[in-house]
Parts: sequence; C-alpha cells; structure tokens
Amino acid sequence: MTISSATKAKLSGNRVVVTGLAAIVAILLVAAALLLLNLPDANVFNARVEQLFIENDDLSSGAEIKLLEILAESGTAFSDTLNSYRLIILVLLIFATALMIAAVVFLATIILLTRRMGEIEKSGIQVSSLLISREENTVYLNNMEFTLTAAAIETLSVLAEARMDDEVMSGAQIEAVVSGKHESDCEEAAGATRIKRLRDSLGNQLVSELLVKNIARRGYMLSIDKDVIRMV
Repeated sequence: MTISSATKAKLSGNRVVVTGLAAIVAILLVAAALLLLNLPDANVFNARVEQLFIENDDLSSGAEIKLLEILAESGTAFSDTLNSYRLIILVLLIFATALMIAAVVFLATIILLTRRMGEIEKSGIQVSSLLISREENTVYLNNMEFTLTAAAIETLSVLAEARMDDEVMSGAQIEAVVSGKHESDCEEAAGATRIKRLRDSLGNQLVSELLVKNIARRGYMLSIDKDVIRMV
C-alpha cells in the first residue's frame, strides 16, 4: 500500500467517525428533548391536591382530612417517581450514546481495514525477506516465524525455486517434484491438496492467501520478489 492511499483511507475513516459521532449526538439530543418535554410535570398532581384543599376548606371530619393527606402523599410519591424516570432516561441515553459511538468507531475501523486489505490484494504482500530452513522445518517471513511440516516445507521450497526461475507451476508439476514421480503420473488435485495444506500450516489467512498466488489455468507461484528468497 502506498503512503498516499493509506493517508486517503485514514482521512476517509476519520470523516466517517466524525460524521457518525455528530449524527449520534444530534439524534440523541433530539430524542432526549422529546422524551423530557413529553413527560408530565411532576408537580401537576401536587397542584391538583392543593386545589382540592383550597376548594374544600370546609372539610372537617377526620376521615375527610385523612383522605386529603393520602392524596397529598400520593402526589409527593408521583413527583418522586417522575424524577426517578428522568434519571433512568438520562442513564439510558448515556448508555445508548456510548454503544453507538463504539459501533461507529468499529464501523470506521472495519472500513479502513477493508480498504487496506483491498490495496494489499492489488499490490501483493510486501515481503522483505523469506528464509526457508529445511533442517528446522521453519520459515522466516519478514519478522514472522512459521514452523511447518516437512511436506509443507517441501511444497514451499518447490514454489520458491520456481519463483527464482520465474516459473509458474501447476498442481501436477508440484506433486511430481515433491513426490519424485513423473508429471504424467501425477494429478492436478494432488498438487492443489499440497497447496491447501501449506496454507493451513501457515495459519495466517491473509499471509497464506497472498503469499501463495493462484493464477487461473496456469498454476501457483509465490507473489514476492525473487531476490528476497533464501534457502538453507
């Protein structure tokens, strides 16, 4: 990936994050305003009870006064309940904001990584060194170390030698070189199986898919510069 393309991808990701965060803040502020404005006034019930006291100041019996006291206590409870609802709504809005911000950040990260992977697929994996040690059954790819099976090392060695000779090898040719049989006695599927096992041994899907390139109707090759290959 070039510096300019990486910079463009980063700037694009930043724009997505900023736009997304602005949209989240706007949506949640509008939602909070609508919710809070549509909640009834916590003092409405108390005001109604107070009006009953004023309009019925001639109530004198103990039962009537007790009833008014119960209504007053109910108004206070109603007011406390609405205040707790407001607090709950505020907490939920904060929680929703955190979740949506995290979602936008993850989305931007995925977009950025997808674009980077696309650039890598176009340009091929950037390998500065490939050291194949047959004795140790180990491959050193840049700063990564892979311990492979003997069969996988042989397959990779065949591909490396072919790359140094600027050759593309079919599955049957790979099988012939590794097994020591004549090419006419080998099947394409056998070589393809060896390539699959090599990729499985490498483990890292991105590395294995981009390192071992499949050219349609021709065969397989290592998609790296032949000058970085060393075999011991």
